[in-house]
Amino acid sequence: MSRATPQGRLIAVVGPSGVGKDSVMEGLAATPGFALVRRVITRPSEAGGEAFDGVTQEAFDRMAGQGAFALHWQAHGLSYGIPAAETARLAEGTDLLVNLSRAVLVEAARRFPGLIVLNLTAAPEVLAARLAARGRESPQDIARRLARADLALPQGLDIRTVDNGGALPDTIRAARAVLDPQQEPLDAPR
Repeated sequence: MSRATPQGRLIAVVGPSGVGKDSVMEGLAATPGFALVRRVITRPSEAGGEAFDGVTQEAFDRMAGQGAFALHWQAHGLSYGIPAAETARLAEGTDLLVNLSRAVLVEAARRFPGLIVLNLTAAPEVLAARLAARGRESPQDIARRLARADLALPQGLDIRTVDNGGALPDTIRAARAVLDPQQEPLDAPR
């Protein structure tokens, strides 16, 4: 990356359900200078979606009590944690992409000065179609998720917004451009 400091940045990727956070993160991680943070979640590992470490609530609580997480929170009836060992890679100059809840952004900014929030958006009809295609939720669950799509982000954060309503390679190029404007453009993976 072309920044003057060797310290990597924690990049919180946020957006409504169905916006394609995992796909955009994977696409960015396939380009130089970015890596994914693997979360710990209290759901079975075979549940699909992102690559994560599934644990029981008891194991999660034990890990949290032992200080294993740089950040942890609850959302949608699950517990989520960012292992402290994962964030150690920031010292190597790697920019780390992590799917964070909007509710933990202020705490993340406090713990990680220079936090960047990559806010992904898409039109409601795009979100609805993507959620339906996943086949994991009822129409009522989808309606509830769509109702939360426009929740405001906390004030005072470095928020960079990118629309992911179109082709994924276009979104990856746009995200790279807002994350590091001095970087030479790359062709996004196809």
